[in-house]
Amino acid sequence: MSTRFFLCLFLALIIFSPVYSQTTTRPITINDYFNLKSISDPQISPDGKWIAYTLKTTDLEEDKSERRIWMVPATGGDPIPMTARGYSASSPRWSPDGKYLSFLARRSESGASKKNSEDETQVWTLNRLGGEAQQLTRVKQGVSGYEWSPDGKRLLLSITDPKPWELTEDKKDDKKPRPYVIDRLQFKRDYKGYLDRYRTHLYVYDVGSKEPPRQITSGDFDDSSPAWSPDGKRVAFVSNRTAEPDGNPNTDIWIVSADNTDKGATMLQVTKNPREDSNPSWSPDGRSIVYKTVTADLKVMWYATEHLATVSADGTNPKVLTTDLDRNVRSPRFSEDGSSIWFILEDSGEQQLASIPASGGKVTRHVKGADVVKQINVGAGLLAVLLTRPDIPADIFTVSKKQLKRITSANKELLTNIELSQPEEIRYKSKDGTEIEAFLYKPTGFDSSMKYPMILHPHGGPVSQYNYSFNYQAQLWAANGYVVLQPNPRGSSGYGQEFSYTLYARWGVPDFEDVIAGVDYVIARGYVDPEKLGVGGWSYGGMLTNYVITKSTRFKAAVSGASETLYRSNYGHDHYQMWWELELGLPWENAAAWEAISPFNDVDKIITPTLWIGGAEDWNVPILNSEQMYQAMKRLGRETQLVVYPGEHHGIGRPTFQKDRFQRYIGWFDKYIKGVERTWDEED
Repeated sequence: MSTRFFLCLFLALIIFSPVYSQTTTRPITINDYFNLKSISDPQISPDGKWIAYTLKTTDLEEDKSERRIWMVPATGGDPIPMTARGYSASSPRWSPDGKYLSFLARRSESGASKKNSEDETQVWTLNRLGGEAQQLTRVKQGVSGYEWSPDGKRLLLSITDPKPWELTEDKKDDKKPRPYVIDRLQFKRDYKGYLDRYRTHLYVYDVGSKEPPRQITSGDFDDSSPAWSPDGKRVAFVSNRTAEPDGNPNTDIWIVSADNTDKGATMLQVTKNPREDSNPSWSPDGRSIVYKTVTADLKVMWYATEHLATVSADGTNPKVLTTDLDRNVRSPRFSEDGSSIWFILEDSGEQQLASIPASGGKVTRHVKGADVVKQINVGAGLLAVLLTRPDIPADIFTVSKKQLKRITSANKELLTNIELSQPEEIRYKSKDGTEIEAFLYKPTGFDSSMKYPMILHPHGGPVSQYNYSFNYQAQLWAANGYVVLQPNPRGSSGYGQEFSYTLYARWGVPDFEDVIAGVDYVIARGYVDPEKLGVGGWSYGGMLTNYVITKSTRFKAAVSGASETLYRSNYGHDHYQMWWELELGLPWENAAAWEAISPFNDVDKIITPTLWIGGAEDWNVPILNSEQMYQAMKRLGRETQLVVYPGEHHGIGRPTFQKDRFQRYIGWFDKYIKGVERTWDEED
């Protein structure tokens, strides 16, 4: 061949190689998870020109995550960071005049010898004209939430009653161990620990004043979800003020004067429904309130449908607007002209943006299908939503006439060259003929003529559902060569109250039949190897995993994350005492019901190699359960392992622990399903 040919070939490689590298794709990896950015809490500025939001990033090397405040032009454009690196910020809010962007943050001064209010979460403000953030509140025990008054002169603060030692000046005094003194029926909660009588109440703070915030609610009750009336004279909030709030879920909406001087001794109870009323939002004229309500009998528990309702601000004329809509609603709020109500609608594997006339009537679905709406914000003639898709973790969009315009692209650069699995929505019949919906992920480079291993991945809850949102876990397993089945069995939300309530006191029966029918349905398609099946989930997903492996020997590997197994042993140990009693009765009076659905009693039937995993401080689903199952399997001589993450609760938060968990998932499945021992390096 001639020298000229080699020269042409060399030039071609130089010219075309960069183009080729830019267009090639690769499977998603574990490390990609820590490069994903998470957007939340979109807030429209009063002039409608900007949208503020939080952006969470993770530093795997530093082993921590950080949340900063950003803002972006409402028409789209380059985002601008508003808070600096080095501390986390949350709850962005605009002052009514648009001059300030406020947020919650804790910015401690290192080396301070005395207790400083900056050691606790406070309200900070940024002047949009420039300058450093200024601390607005100085509450010694900190602030957990806030809202601007309509005139911008006051803040509504959520503050927990101070403990005596929190009011001292000596920081060292805070670190002294003290006994837990417990006298409540509900005496513990995951992430909070043992519960005491120090309650969260509402305060009004005059911006710029040297006077301390003025308390407007009090009592042995917790107050939440406060909302200013449009005229700034009243505050609606949610509270369970029954004789024993730890013994029932009966929250109501109350109204208190923002100017009261009796700490809320004089209030108006707006709703009187014996179930949950929550999420109040005022109409623009201040005459009515829209809220979320549960009207079903208490025995229906968390399986009940959540409806949309309105009530006059004087407590009269309560009206449920979605009686004929057997689907859950979220985040209701009036349109700016008060003629309609916006809300998020959960329906059959979707999470839609919907609206309904304020007086009731036909529901209009504005955003549906593979666009999953997570949050909404209305103001200044704009409607902004936080939306996720199978290929978008979460971004901000504006909505106009059912048309979406993308405003942020937080992960576009990262995901451009990653080949994602596009979930397929499937429907199949369960054992009794009930139709079940599921989402199916296929491996990268899928070839229907091949036989792939499959992982059954039950969701938590059980009252929850899989939808079209970006699902990193499923993407990771698909990238590692697995078909992934994510079913919505009985007990799931999104399919009506009866569908969900079927699971009542029958855990591991209809839902087990539903997921196994899904496994058979996919195998019948011809591309799944029936001899290479795995199962794994977290929380109730782990509990359903336990039912699967105690009732079936078909699975070659299982991962049970944060699951419960011997249910009577959890009474008084986890934080579900009220719900356990409603569903199963008192454990000493109705022991048979508790034992009948406890997977521990069938532990001797497990032959599937099982990884038990969870957080050491989890009081939602205590690690006690995983320990018991591990101990039993070990005594039986079965293949098993127990992994406990120190200092972690129900959700694993430390980045290095998150990475470790992903590696263990894949390593366990690869070993016992594929027969492959995995080793990991820094690139994994």
